[in-house]
Amino acid sequence: MGRAAVVKAYADIRAALAVLNAEVDWCGSESFSVADPLAGLADGCLDILAGAREVEAGIAGLKAKAAVMYAESASAVAGPDVPVQAQEMAVAAEVGCVLALGPRAASSFLATSHAVVSSLPRTLAGLQAGTLSWSHAVVMADEAASLGAAGAAALEAHFLDPDAPDAARGCPAGEMPAHRFRVKARTWRERHHAESIEVRHAKGVADRRVEFRPDQDGMAWLSACLPAEQALAGWNRLTAVARSLQRPEESRTMSQLRADKFADAILGSGSGSSSSSSNRTSSGRGASVTDAIDEADGGDGDTGARDSAGVNGRDGREDISSPIRAQVLVTVPVFSLMGLADEPAMLDGYGPIPPSMARDLVANGAGSFYRVLVDPRDGAPLEIGRTSYRVTGAMRAWLRMRDGKCPFPGCSNNSLDNDADHILAWANGGTTGISNLAQPCPNHHKLRHSTGWKPTRATKNEPPGWISPAGRHYPSEHQDWEPTRWPVLHNADQVPGEGPPGALSDLVQLGISPAEDWLQWVLHAPSA
Repeated sequence: MGRAAVVKAYADIRAALAVLNAEVDWCGSESFSVADPLAGLADGCLDILAGAREVEAGIAGLKAKAAVMYAESASAVAGPDVPVQAQEMAVAAEVGCVLALGPRAASSFLATSHAVVSSLPRTLAGLQAGTLSWSHAVVMADEAASLGAAGAAALEAHFLDPDAPDAARGCPAGEMPAHRFRVKARTWRERHHAESIEVRHAKGVADRRVEFRPDQDGMAWLSACLPAEQALAGWNRLTAVARSLQRPEESRTMSQLRADKFADAILGSGSGSSSSSSNRTSSGRGASVTDAIDEADGGDGDTGARDSAGVNGRDGREDISSPIRAQVLVTVPVFSLMGLADEPAMLDGYGPIPPSMARDLVANGAGSFYRVLVDPRDGAPLEIGRTSYRVTGAMRAWLRMRDGKCPFPGCSNNSLDNDADHILAWANGGTTGISNLAQPCPNHHKLRHSTGWKPTRATKNEPPGWISPAGRHYPSEHQDWEPTRWPVLHNADQVPGEGPPGALSDLVQLGISPAEDWLQWVLHAPSA
């Protein structure tokens, strides 16, 4: 049928769109619900949105296949006499004109389409089935670009094959926003890249820079590409200073306060240096090292004493040179902390970092110690509990390890700026234990207590999902904990005075060290 079949197919699609538009306009042939038309329309619109997402994904997969087939056909028709670069430019120009894309966007679309169609079969199948959006496919193609064929296949299997040996847990990839999926995929890529993260980080440090980009209405962007711990510490410190300035007479928003304090710092209005006063809070698998976590911090909704702000009862007159200290939470695999393995550490709010960066953060910022036991089978923190209402600093650190961020679907709010909240209210018999606690950001904490949105049950290793006022369940993301990577030990015991107290063979059997003096040795041992 050829061209006629294409014309008829799109005519049918347009007819279907007309039917759906009539339903949204309440002009359909029958009501969604005879008993309650308005409630039926609301629920029907959600059905239409869900169906539209699936159809858009299928159309995106179709566009990718059509673009790749066009590029291959056009190259074959052009013949071998046309230079490759010129032919690629011609193809990109043609596709860009058809889709109303600029040259750079058209080239990017073609590159992603080729990657999806030729080397990411599970991603293409997800598009065609409507379970992945084009934005998710772009993330998969970007993160798989430098992994090689085997690495790309493993990345796809981890997120898209539920029967994979180490499949991703929690919210499926296609059900989380693409920006959150990028965080998860980047984390997996950093852990499993064939090239050492230390080598890749060294290259990145060499490329550090500050960039200026004009924007509309007399505004511009000033941004910097920095080592992750510096960038995150700076952001957390700006947040702390901005939150300390919030009071009834302050009309500026948090975003405006952050921007003003940032301008004060770089233009010389403030004299402090965030790097010199950084408070680095570290939490290791095998050992959790924390500093400036308020043990007396309040529970549900006590935003005035939230430890993430770094301010407890100050008078609010803080500027960028104040003693407020930036907080950084880093989860370090115990063998990486010892220098026996190269497994990446996890920087809260960022993702995997080189173990050398983690060791520096821990060695230069640790002030108090909490021993944290982990499950050696999957690397997840084990349960702790309390029977009192107040949430301790140690429990907050545990929540951060379990959740990594606000558990509301799609939210990226850093765990250091979140509240502690009882899922089943204390007044209704809820306990203060990890399985009954969540750490929503201030906005989603307020949403939970002022609307029909409710969190579901949590467990020791899984954050709560959410149920909407419409009764629909949305799962939360889970941390992708991985079993400890055991180093090859040549000597069962260290020479006295040259290693930690006790035998390393005991450490291997337990998966952790039960002794805080061992931790002290690790943190203060000379670097290799």
